Order: sequence, then structure tokens, then C-alpha cells
Amino acid sequence: MKNLYGKLTELLRGMKTWVEGFADRPSAGWSLFAIAFVESSFFPIPPDVLLIAMSIAAPKKSYRYALICTAGSVCGAFLGYFIGYALFETVGRPILEFYGALGQFEVVLSNYRENGILALFIAGFTPIPFKLFTIAAGFNQTLDLTTLAVGSIVGRSARFFLVGSLLYFYGATIKTFLDRYFDRLSLAFVILLVLGFVAIKFLA
Repeated sequence: MKNLYGKLTELLRGMKTWVEGFADRPSAGWSLFAIAFVESSFFPIPPDVLLIAMSIAAPKKSYRYALICTAGSVCGAFLGYFIGYALFETVGRPILEFYGALGQFEVVLSNYRENGILALFIAGFTPIPFKLFTIAAGFNQTLDLTTLAVGSIVGRSARFFLVGSLLYFYGATIKTFLDRYFDRLSLAFVILLVLGFVAIKFLA
């Protein structure tokens, strides 16, 4: 168990370092937009990692970075929708299989039929995998593109601006905390992702 935990922590630390490496580049804003964009449809690493790194380096720009993150994520939601609508068998299904989420897919479709935009908002704000909902939206076509945009904007902006606000006011303190407790936070992050998949079953 300890070996598994160690390998998992090492993997997450490596991914964190790789993503944070974009924060020092002149194109950091575009990198943040790009990661937020692809995370909404297939990429496994949440843009919060880069958002935090950039905001810690420049706390007064936290809201600007949160806005970039939101814009990228919302645009990426349309890519996820397109994958579900036109490329489900060739692209969408392999993505869901990679995340082991095919079992939850029918539940998500049911959530859309019963809860509509509320399900999308919850997925956008919480650790529930957002890509699963954007792909399902296109596949199910219960939500129109306007509803997809509104739900994505509300859910994603609430999440990223909350992170941005914390870093705006407590950037230095949070950096010290993250560096000190990274191993424990990594484990908590994985647990939250797993709980995100589990929580899907209770939204119907």
C-alpha cells in the first residue's frame, strides 16, 4: 500500500511540475487557456494546477487568470459536445473507456433528462469529471448549445473564481501550505476524483 501511495504521489508531483512549468513562459496565459480547453473534453489534469501556480507568482492577476481558465473551459465544453454528437464511437467511447466511465455514462444521460442544466452546473463546479458531462450532452442532445454555454459558464466560473479569490488574498500563505502538505493533498485530490465518479450515481 505504501509503495502504491509513493508511486501515485510521485506521478502526481511529476504532472504538477510539468503543468507548473508553463507558468514561467511568456505564453503562460495561452497555456492556461489550452489546458482548460482540453480538460473539458479529454485531458486528465485539471487547469486548477496551472491557475494556482500562475496566481501564486502574481496574486494580483488571479482574477484575470480565473477568467482565462473559465473561457478555455467553456470553449472546451463545445469540443466535448461535438465529440459526443459526431465522434462518439471513434473518439468519445475510447475517452470514457480510458477513464473507466462507461458505466456512469447512462447515469449521466439520465441526469440530463431529469436535471438538465443543474447536472451540468454541479459537474462544472465539483470534482465530478466535467468531460463526461460535455460528451454526454452532445451524445444525448437534451441540452441545446445555449444551455450548455450558460451551465458551463456558471459552474466553471464559480469554481475558478473561488480559487482565484483565495489566491488573490492568501497567495503566499497558500503556497507555503501546498509545498508543505503536497503529498497529503495529492492523495486527497485522487480521492476527490474517485468520489466525483461515485457522486454521479446520486445525481439521478
